[in-house]
Amino acid sequence: MKISVSLTVNGKPVSAEIESRTLLVDLIRSRLQLTGTHVGCDTAQCGACTILVDGKAVKSCNMLAIQAQGAEVTTIEGLATNGELHPVQQAFHDHHALQCGYCTPGMVMAAVSLIEEGGATSELAIREGLEGNLCRCTGYHNIVAAVESAAGAMGRAS
Repeated sequence: MKISVSLTVNGKPVSAEIESRTLLVDLIRSRLQLTGTHVGCDTAQCGACTILVDGKAVKSCNMLAIQAQGAEVTTIEGLATNGELHPVQQAFHDHHALQCGYCTPGMVMAAVSLIEEGGATSELAIREGLEGNLCRCTGYHNIVAAVESAAGAMGRAS
C-alpha cells in the first residue's frame, strides 16, 4: 500500500508516494538521489546516516520516511550556502578531520546539531556528544579539534 509523504529537504518541498515501511535514508538516497547520506550498518550504531530533522540530529536508517511528514530535513548536500562551506564543513577540511570520508557526512551533521544545541562546550562534551558516530579510519583528535574550531567560528563555544 502506497502512502503520500510531504516534507522539505534542503529547503525544497518534496512529495513522494512511498510504501509505509520506507526508511527515511532510502527516500533520501534512492528517491531523491542525495547520496551524501551513507548507510553503514543498518542498525543505527555507526551514525553514517545522520541528518538533521527539524534541526536535530537523527539517524535516518532508524526512522520511517512517514515520520518526517511536514518536517524540515537537512542533508550534507544542504549545508553549504552559495558555494561557501558551512563552518563545520570548513573546519573538518582545515583540521584534516577525515580520512576515507565515509563517516564524514554523518559526523558533520551530528557536529552541527551538537554545536547548535550548545553541547560543544569542551573536548569531553564533544567526544560524548559524538559518541554515536563511529569513524573506523582514524582517531577522533582531529574531529574534536574541528568541532571546537567550528563552535568558536559559530559563536557557540564556552
